[in-house]
Order: sequence, then structure tokens, then C-alpha cells
Amino acid sequence: MKRILTLTLCCLGAAAMLVSCGGNAAKKAAKEAEKAAADSVAAAEQTQRIMEKIAQLPAEPVFDIITSMGVIKIKLYEGTPKHRENFAKLALEKYYDGMLFHRVINGFMIQGGDPLTKDAANKARFGTGGPDYTVPAEFVPEYRHKKGAIAAARRGDAVNPYKESSGSQFYLVQDERNCAALDGDYTVFGETIEGLDVIDKIASVQTDGRDCPVQDVKIITIKLAE
Repeated sequence: MKRILTLTLCCLGAAAMLVSCGGNAAKKAAKEAEKAAADSVAAAEQTQRIMEKIAQLPAEPVFDIITSMGVIKIKLYEGTPKHRENFAKLALEKYYDGMLFHRVINGFMIQGGDPLTKDAANKARFGTGGPDYTVPAEFVPEYRHKKGAIAAARRGDAVNPYKESSGSQFYLVQDERNCAALDGDYTVFGETIEGLDVIDKIASVQTDGRDCPVQDVKIITIKLAE
């Protein structure tokens, strides 16, 4: 009888512990769901604020690309509205903060905008990252690959016959003579108005066999110019 009573008490105790643990788990799940809902609302409100800000931008907004080697001031073109809005949105979201210029070729161009470059463990895949969308090509004859032009990187013609642009990766022309052949194949959507010397400085850094700078060249942030 005493053994039966002891077993019964143990069972009741275990049941009480299970109820308590179950209650704690439910509370934790409820808090996590509440936090997720709050984060979702906050993200939606932030997106709304950014879109309202984009709607108020001038036809050709100016942004500062603040790098670890200096500031490059660029103007986005009115004639490439899809690229202008996409770049502005990503910049205002701080999407580019902490990314690297992962492909640098002296006498050609410097390229950045790949989110994979935020983690050195991804180095073998640098140049393949971006958001899960592309931007339709916007070729404007007068927008050429002149020195300081900003253009969108993209995948090759074999897998990208419509020449759609990467959702985030871009490059800045360092030598227009060697980039002229890209006219009409890659969307040029802006130009450098200050900081050509910074482009030259970045282009001259030491690189490895994959054209990746040996010492990181970082995009600290991209923001609307004052």
C-alpha cells in the first residue's frame, strides 16, 4: 500500500511538472509570436516610410557611397527609374552596409553589392549573391560607360537573354576605354559627381587570383547626400 501511494504521488508530481513545463512552453511560444507580429508591423511601417521618402526624392537623387577608402558621391539618372528606385530603396534600408567591393580590376572597374560578402566564409561564392529578384534592363543610348558611371552587374547572356540586372550588385567604371564595349549590354543608371580619385584608389589595391582585394575594401554605408 505504501509503495502504491509513493508511486501515485510521484506520478502526480510528474504530471504537475509536465503541466508547468507545458505552461511555460505555451507562454514562450505566445511571446515569440507576439514579438514576430510586432517585428512584422515594424518592418511594414519602415517599408512604408522608405517608399514615401523615395516618392519625395528629386528626379536625379544624389547618394554618398561611404567606403573604407573614402566617399564616392553619385547621381542616379531619371531615365532609368526602375534601377533608380531599387538602388534608393536598398540604400535607405541600409542593405549595403558592411558589404565589400569583392571584384576589383585596375584599368576596368570596381564591383560591390553582394550580401554574401558580409561573411568571409562565403568567399568562394562572392559575386553570386543578391536579393531574390532581378531588375529589367533599362538601356538608354546617352548613358554610357564613362569614367565614374555606375552600372548594374548581371548574369551572362546564356542564362539571362533579356540582360536583366542583379537586384543589388553594381560596378563603378574606372577606365571608360576598357568598359566602352559594355554599352548597350549592361544598364548604366548613374554617374559619379565627386570621388573619382577614390575609385582609382580602390582600383589600385592588391587583389588575389579571383580579383578580390587582399585587404577588405568595405562599403560602410550608402546614404542620401546632405
